Amino acid sequence: MNPYQAPLTDMRFLLEHVFDAPTTWAQLPDIADMIDIDTANAILEEAAKISSELIHPLNRAGDEQGVVHQDDNVITPDGYKAVYDQYSQGGWIGLCGDPEFGGMGMPKMLGILVDEMAYGACNAFTLYGSLTAGAALCINAHGSDALKQTYLPKLYSGEWAGAMDMTEPQAGSDLRHIRTRAVPQDDGSYGITGSKIFITGGDHDLTDNVIHLVLAKIADSSGISLFLVPKITVNADGSLGEHNGVTVGSIEHKMGLKGSATCVMNYDNAKGYLIGQANRGLVCMFTMMNYERLAIGIQGLGSAQAAYQMAAEYAKERYQGVAAGGSPTGSDPDPIIVHGDVRRMLLTIRAMTEAGRALSVFTGLQLDLAKFAEDEVKAKAARYVGLLTPVAKAFLTDRGLDATIMAQQVFGGHGYIRETGVEQLVRDTRIAQIYEGTNGIQAIDFLGRKVTGDNLTALNELVVDLKAQMASFTQVSEAQILAVSERFDALIKVAESINAQKLAQPALINACAVDFLDAFGYTLYGFYWLTMVDKVANHEDNNFAEQKGYLAQFYFDKLLPKADYHLAQVSAGDRTTMAMPAELF
Repeated sequence: MNPYQAPLTDMRFLLEHVFDAPTTWAQLPDIADMIDIDTANAILEEAAKISSELIHPLNRAGDEQGVVHQDDNVITPDGYKAVYDQYSQGGWIGLCGDPEFGGMGMPKMLGILVDEMAYGACNAFTLYGSLTAGAALCINAHGSDALKQTYLPKLYSGEWAGAMDMTEPQAGSDLRHIRTRAVPQDDGSYGITGSKIFITGGDHDLTDNVIHLVLAKIADSSGISLFLVPKITVNADGSLGEHNGVTVGSIEHKMGLKGSATCVMNYDNAKGYLIGQANRGLVCMFTMMNYERLAIGIQGLGSAQAAYQMAAEYAKERYQGVAAGGSPTGSDPDPIIVHGDVRRMLLTIRAMTEAGRALSVFTGLQLDLAKFAEDEVKAKAARYVGLLTPVAKAFLTDRGLDATIMAQQVFGGHGYIRETGVEQLVRDTRIAQIYEGTNGIQAIDFLGRKVTGDNLTALNELVVDLKAQMASFTQVSEAQILAVSERFDALIKVAESINAQKLAQPALINACAVDFLDAFGYTLYGFYWLTMVDKVANHEDNNFAEQKGYLAQFYFDKLLPKADYHLAQVSAGDRTTMAMPAELF
């Protein structure tokens, strides 16, 4: 299997030229003294080295070996713990964490690129650190000072891990029906009793403790609250105490992510501590969930990049058939890179992945502004984060799976056998469309809450901003600018129609949401391709600039028109979708 190599040139291009990170960072006092472009490049280079030399070698062997549930222990694949220790000691888990508690305080737009490298190298391994960083973010946002002081330094250092415990057999996306109970104790803690399923990193041998964030209902209450429940209790001096009534019922046997411990967790009067206000647990948990939704979008992006690298190299090395019109070299057979259908797949993967990387960095930028900027800029960025998070999760993972399948297709029959490694990417990436809220639910959230929920305010605001940027472009054609602008106009028009009908047709949003999100995604990617072509004109690497030009033209000719198809589906409404009686299915 080909070793993963981080696309550093493209990542630097996005930071320095497309989104002008140095200027942004210099204008944010909380991070201006901590980060500059030289520091960012050094971090990216080190992360690329770790991803290719430490993390990627775990990928194939970890998939073959998987995790093991033995007695009361969950054992990760060989090599995981040693690499996790090195990764933690390097500060990578706390890269974007709060410096007050031992984090490095780096901006999210940089952290997103580091995350992409790790996911591209090994999906399963990277999930452990991602869940830990998300748990720390939630505790920092909503936990008491005592909880922060006790738990955050150990989470940021990687000595302890985090997990998010929401789902129960009878309560998945609809959490109103969870049965896990919390009983108040005399010391102010709660006794947590119940079971959870599908808990990523629920238990493992990588760290000394696992800190669970558990949704439960306080006795005699119908509301949902959030609790911090350590696997092992923590003494007043910070040392570890006794086991806390937290056990693993079993591990899930999954299609992919074999090296990631997905557990059934049981709580038997385990000591837990309330995070935030009682009956407001979902508000707190969504801090972590939205972090993880973006992280899972990055999983799809990392998988797509890894898939492209494997497929492109294979296409140049695999000889089969002769080029249409005759071999360009006179050889027989030719490498399959000469065939139009192979090129179609490779160009599609790359054009979608590079635009997706731009979306991820832009979303990271908005997170940084929402955290560090002042007043109006801060509030506006927060609105954009809310609007774009479901898009980043759903569109990046849908297109990520598409990319892995196309890469597998480039390999032909060799892509279906384990030795080449590309079939593992397909299996590992498939879950990304499902967990942290299925992509259908992301689309409903996007259209129902983020677009029509505020009567298109945030969407209109974003489109106005993007159009203003397009008006300043000098290195792209007017026809391409018009192509993107007209599709944004069509999106707004369709969204206005849905907004006007949503009360009279309550099933409309649910039936049309996925197509609307896809139409938005393809149009937004058109904007990012315009931006990249405009900014690459003076790039020092002529080959890099030439590549961007070819990819942009392919995107506008072959992929941007997909926005029209999806908008047509939305405009067809929900009548035929909802017409057939349930008993006829």
